[in-house]
Amino acid sequence: MRIMGIDPGLAIVGFGIIDLDVRKVKVVDYGTIQTDNSLCYTDRLLCVGNSLEKILKIYQPDVVAIEELFFNKNSKTAFAISQVRGVIIYTVLKKEIPLYEYTPLQVKQGVVGYGRATKNQVQLMVKNLLNLKEIPKPDDAADGLAVALCHKNFLRSNGINLQGVVK
Repeated sequence: MRIMGIDPGLAIVGFGIIDLDVRKVKVVDYGTIQTDNSLCYTDRLLCVGNSLEKILKIYQPDVVAIEELFFNKNSKTAFAISQVRGVIIYTVLKKEIPLYEYTPLQVKQGVVGYGRATKNQVQLMVKNLLNLKEIPKPDDAADGLAVALCHKNFLRSNGINLQGVVK
């Protein structure tokens, strides 16, 4: 099974792609979609959608997990990220790929086991769980991998047998 995790943002969308093998989890790729801040807002949304379509076509994930919006005090930022999430959700569902959403608290619990974990703790666990030599950079890509790992752990904790599930 191939899982893609997405950490949405207007300037940078982080993604991580993992394969579940019989005995282990393997990193396929991770990275970011970056939008040029000199573009108008709608063109940046289009850039996210077009770039995500290309990534979905290349990697063909079986499922996509996306982080839900954590509403902070800046409503303008929350509004912008909500629209980016809408573009991401539409793009994934248009390809008929199952989509799951996780709150930041659920991602931290799913990766670290503690919902109030720091960003650094999450990144260290991503590195350790995926047997990487270093923490994935930039942070947004590490966050995308964390969302993918959260979904893997959700499947396992809900009794979905991952043995023999291979892409």
